[in-house]
Amino acid sequence: MRSKFFQGVYIKKAVRLIVPTRMFGQKKNMDTIISKHSIVKRWKKLSGENNWEGLLDPLDIDFQKYIIHYGEMAQATYDAFNTERASKFAGSSRYARKSFFSRVGLEKSNAFRYNVTKFLYATSQIQVPEAFIVKSLSREAWSKESNWMGYVAVATDEGKALLGRRDIVIAWRGTVRSLEWVNDLQFSMVSASNILGEADAKVHQGWYSIYTSDDSHSPFNKTSARNQVLAEVSRLVEQYKDEEISITITGHSLGAAIATLSAVDIVANGINKPKDQTANKLSSCPVTAFVFACPRVGDSNFKKLFSSYNNLRLLRVRNALDIVPNYPFLVGYSEVGEELGIDSRKSSYLKSPGGVLSWHNLEGYLHGVAGTQGSKGGFKLEVKRDIALVNKSNDALKEEYLVPVSWRCEKNKGMVQLDDGSWQFMDHEEEDFDS
Repeated sequence: MRSKFFQGVYIKKAVRLIVPTRMFGQKKNMDTIISKHSIVKRWKKLSGENNWEGLLDPLDIDFQKYIIHYGEMAQATYDAFNTERASKFAGSSRYARKSFFSRVGLEKSNAFRYNVTKFLYATSQIQVPEAFIVKSLSREAWSKESNWMGYVAVATDEGKALLGRRDIVIAWRGTVRSLEWVNDLQFSMVSASNILGEADAKVHQGWYSIYTSDDSHSPFNKTSARNQVLAEVSRLVEQYKDEEISITITGHSLGAAIATLSAVDIVANGINKPKDQTANKLSSCPVTAFVFACPRVGDSNFKKLFSSYNNLRLLRVRNALDIVPNYPFLVGYSEVGEELGIDSRKSSYLKSPGGVLSWHNLEGYLHGVAGTQGSKGGFKLEVKRDIALVNKSNDALKEEYLVPVSWRCEKNKGMVQLDDGSWQFMDHEEEDFDS
């Protein structure tokens, strides 16, 4: 099975992605990710209305596609994130909101249209590893204190027609370097009462700091990531209060931990309700989190609080040998939500047995979801998802598939030749630099 690629197209000196196009048969945009008919009828069940009863083992085919859909929206945060420390825009999104989904390659492979309405930025009042907050080496850095941490998006009218409701998505970015941070980050738990009320719930200090910290010196974090996302979701819920709404949150690794916090925060503080609850018969909309490789977030009281909310659901996708879901390696932490176990070692497409990075990689997770046959089954790609994506930022595919290692990168690492023959770093779309 050989993989074919087409060369990227460059417009206004900005680099388009090299997108793999080897598919299983002819690709049909309207049906590649999810059956457009089944999701309209089943979206409430797929979003956990009944805690995914009967859908997990073996994994329901529509649910496989549904999980991948939101996993790809989390993957977009990695694909857009600028990790090049030589760039003055290190730690920001390379792409503007208007062109975001096109630039990360999700328009051609996703029939469900969304618009990004808000970029989210985070900082931390405590020292965290550089895997969390990437800082530019430039004296002219766009920000000394903040990093781009994700986005809020809302389904377009076209997307709503296929999704069965107006879906508000929050995607949180995860860590971008090696897994050394697992050893470097050893924080205790702190009270979450400032965001979750009087409940005696405690959460990981690192996740809490990134989610709640502000910095008066940063134009991007005069308010915390928490306040940014709550304000934007509240605005969208109010804007679409006369429609059926869902709030879906996704993230991987660090992003999964932040997604868990923000999911319960939204429900605990009534952000999923319009200000005038009489405006909609459904006084509160469902909040669902799909998280991948999620580390532990809080204690047993946090779990108890999380489980007490009727309109809150969370699915943790966990790869068998990934160490991150076991972090922190301390007594006292409790996992929340339902778990979907996968085992990427069962895939005949991947090098065996793999390693800690490939077991944790999000594209590897999505490949695992696409082929899982349940806890007692093997591996078969029921969801026809391009295997080339596994090597996007990794070296996991067997060499026989002829897919380059870590193939996704900016042309010339963002260096662009000018008319006079000189070269200049141009790795950021200025048109929509959101503050």
